[in-house]
Amino acid sequence: MKIIFYLLLIMSSLAFPAMGQTKFELPVWPNGPAESNGITAKEFIQNHHSVFNISKAVITVQLPEADKANGAAVLICPGGGYIEEAIYHEGYEFADWLNEHGIAGIVLKYRLPNGHCTIPLSDAKEAMRIIRAHATEWHIDPNRVAVAGFSAGGHLASTLGTHFDLGDSTATNPLMRYSTRPDLMLLFYPVITMKLGETHLGSRENLLGKHPTEQLVEKYSNELHVTKNTPPAVLMLSDDDHTVPQSNSIHFYEALHANHVPASLYIFPSGGHGWGMNITISFWKDWRALLLNWLEERHFIPGNTQK
Repeated sequence: MKIIFYLLLIMSSLAFPAMGQTKFELPVWPNGPAESNGITAKEFIQNHHSVFNISKAVITVQLPEADKANGAAVLICPGGGYIEEAIYHEGYEFADWLNEHGIAGIVLKYRLPNGHCTIPLSDAKEAMRIIRAHATEWHIDPNRVAVAGFSAGGHLASTLGTHFDLGDSTATNPLMRYSTRPDLMLLFYPVITMKLGETHLGSRENLLGKHPTEQLVEKYSNELHVTKNTPPAVLMLSDDDHTVPQSNSIHFYEALHANHVPASLYIFPSGGHGWGMNITISFWKDWRALLLNWLEERHFIPGNTQK
């Protein structure tokens, strides 16, 4: 497996010469995953916006120009209610913006659950292992790898931040030796809970099914799993979001605060849901400046990164 993985890495690097921004794709499971999500229909992209029928997990590694790179990296989880993935304005475009500020952006096209609720988290964990395994080659500090998530991708990101493992130093598979704990969580209008009345119903049904057990609902309600070891988080959302209730972010912030985990919560007066990198919303410059400031305060990136 390791030989195949490195050959794929070399081939991808050759396909995208190291001039300015470097961009290449890698399969998350080059030898196939342990569990299939059962999707056999052909993957397709609709309106240059969202990807459907995802049965193969892929990371798109977008590295900044060498003279801008500061060693930080973000694993990006696009949203889409666990039925599709808005991989452009909540994925590639966000990675481009991160690159402008010296941060590597790694977009995760995770497999859709399709009745297999463990699959998205399995993909996110493996992607985090891959990033840390290749930190030296990609000029990334393995102790400065955050996760970002939008909407349902925010649920996946917060699941990774509350259900991580620290790696097994005795594992025969070298990748399993790496921690899957993100160093920070960047959550945009996220789904956090699976509790009825607060969750986004579509995300809940697509992840857990129409009639999940109480145990399953509790397991994937991430506000219930915050501990003192949960990574710091920033949450950004809009007051007029009528898709994902604001209580998702508020209760997650409260859980972080109760456990003395550094966290910041920004609720903007407008914007609705799903704005991503949209520049037509009135506060698009504000949230970006606030995010950079927060990353600087957490010593994730050096100061003076804003332009």
